[in-house]
Amino acid sequence: MKNLLFLFAAVSIQCAVAQTPCTGGSAGAYPCNGYDLQSHINLSGLNAGSGNDSWGWTDDLDGKEYAIIALNNGTAFIDVSDPVNPVYLGKLPTHTTSSSWRDVKTYNNHAFVVSEAGGHGMQVFDLTRLRNVTNPPVTFSEDAHYNGFGDAHNIVINEDTGYAYPVGSSLFNGGPVFINIQDPQNPVGEGGYGMDDYSHDAQVVTYNGPDSDYTGREILIGSNENEVVIVDITDKSNPQNISSISYGNVGYTHQGWFTEDQRYFILGDETDELNFGFNTRTIVFDFEDLDNPQHHFDYTGPTAAIDHNGYVKGNKYYMANYRAGLRVIDLSNIASGSMTEEGFFDTYPPSNSASFDGAWSVYPYFGSGNIVISDINRGFFLVKAAGVDNTDPVAVCQDFTAQLGSNGDVIVAGSDVDGGSSDDSGSYTVTLSENSFDCSDLGDHVVTVTVTDPSGNTDTCTATITIEDTMAPSFTDCHLDETVVADEATSTYTLPDYVLNGDVAAADNCTSTLAITQDPVSGTEMAVGTHTISFETTDDEGNTNTCSFVLTVDEPLGVSESLLEQGLSIFPNPSSDQITVVSENQNINNIAIFDVTGKQLIDMSNMDVQRQNISISSLAEGIYFININNLITKRIVKK
Repeated sequence: MKNLLFLFAAVSIQCAVAQTPCTGGSAGAYPCNGYDLQSHINLSGLNAGSGNDSWGWTDDLDGKEYAIIALNNGTAFIDVSDPVNPVYLGKLPTHTTSSSWRDVKTYNNHAFVVSEAGGHGMQVFDLTRLRNVTNPPVTFSEDAHYNGFGDAHNIVINEDTGYAYPVGSSLFNGGPVFINIQDPQNPVGEGGYGMDDYSHDAQVVTYNGPDSDYTGREILIGSNENEVVIVDITDKSNPQNISSISYGNVGYTHQGWFTEDQRYFILGDETDELNFGFNTRTIVFDFEDLDNPQHHFDYTGPTAAIDHNGYVKGNKYYMANYRAGLRVIDLSNIASGSMTEEGFFDTYPPSNSASFDGAWSVYPYFGSGNIVISDINRGFFLVKAAGVDNTDPVAVCQDFTAQLGSNGDVIVAGSDVDGGSSDDSGSYTVTLSENSFDCSDLGDHVVTVTVTDPSGNTDTCTATITIEDTMAPSFTDCHLDETVVADEATSTYTLPDYVLNGDVAAADNCTSTLAITQDPVSGTEMAVGTHTISFETTDDEGNTNTCSFVLTVDEPLGVSESLLEQGLSIFPNPSSDQITVVSENQNINNIAIFDVTGKQLIDMSNMDVQRQNISISSLAEGIYFININNLITKRIVKK
């Protein structure tokens, strides 16, 4: 009868329920103690057949919180910034096929996903894309993919160093694979470690615990099926085994986590309850000396359920206890060999027996205090320690001036107009009634700023956002330096309209049509010599930019000059090493090379040749001028 009643409740909840307090030992259909149900989205609402791992991400732009739920067919992203009204934004589909095992962690605003699906590799997803979902749910695409391994059971990330460590792959006997993800969308493999065989799960830390021999080292603690191993992986090319430890009644050494002082390591064995018949057992090790780890004590829970993933925050251990749901255990007396359950939220009401159903994982690290539970059978849950918060936050606004970027737009973050808002929970999000601006929005905008605390209480204020365009236009084309020959009759060169001819052009982020002035203006008669031709453009906001080039006007050609030029060739041009001058009609008597300032750099005189090789290897890259027989001047380029 109990199963039938629960089935009816599950069927009637097709997508989501929100905010059910824990009263009299239950929150709706779910047994509880001290933890309220904030919201729930079941598997049909996530278009999936089963759930597995979970993690979370907090956007540093506005403080919004997002749950990440691994599913059999992909990875779901849920906006939980309003915890009682979660928004399922969409799913990143599996890279290959569906699988009951998928794991995800985050680093530098990216999610990294692995799976036991064949050939899955590591998916990389830019979490900042979640900011701009306008019509959820959507189907996301991966931003990058790493195929240096096929399938993997789990992934570990050390955010201090920017390294990801897939474990349980076919590489390195199932040991950790080392991947540099400091540039998240360009992961680089750096080997791995396989001396201790298959690693089912692991934790990697930059060590700051009691063993001063390893302070500052990157330490991996692997849960390796029948033992816990400790490895120094600071040097990726030469990882060093430190020690290992096992324990009595080993079933399957599954997953563990350090206490925050890195003194004690709390381990879950996934099959000891099944194999040996005792209640949930959690093994605690003393890692005061990493070279000589010690078994400290065992904690036994109140039910027969199997323990799965567990994480430490502050002095609490948050355990996904399969059919017994989330169990929250006080670690205050761990040093004296005692742990005490302080509360729970059971996502699998029918039974607390030792079976592989219910809560797979938990994520307790949101600043709001909301806790994510991923359930194999029932999808996503968000819970929070019981207690009614009816106190509104205090919204404090400040005015802000934003500059349009090169694309003519700008997004203003909540933190830009937050003038010191506060909430008694210590956590809040800031949203704006308008935060995206473009060239049509120049000037002042009064926006409403809404501050929301984790319980959904709000306060508002107004701020003035001033949009400015201070970006100068840019010249997309500016005429290159040029040498021309003066008209024989006037000994001058008539300056053309370079802008009209398309030799000079400019663009701006906001002004679509730019006027460009030329100095000297077109039609000006330029005498023999060197001249600077300048251009200036100004956008509608008064931002100005200039460009220029050097025009060299040579003497007009005489008869002998014409004969010389008709048979003259200079090659290769451009050149990095040597040029050759060939004259078919007149012998070459002298050659001189000048830089653009008129300084003579090479002088070759008293020749009587028709072909001459000239080394220009000593010249810097740039434009030069070569004069033949004091008659003909040509431009050459050293590359």
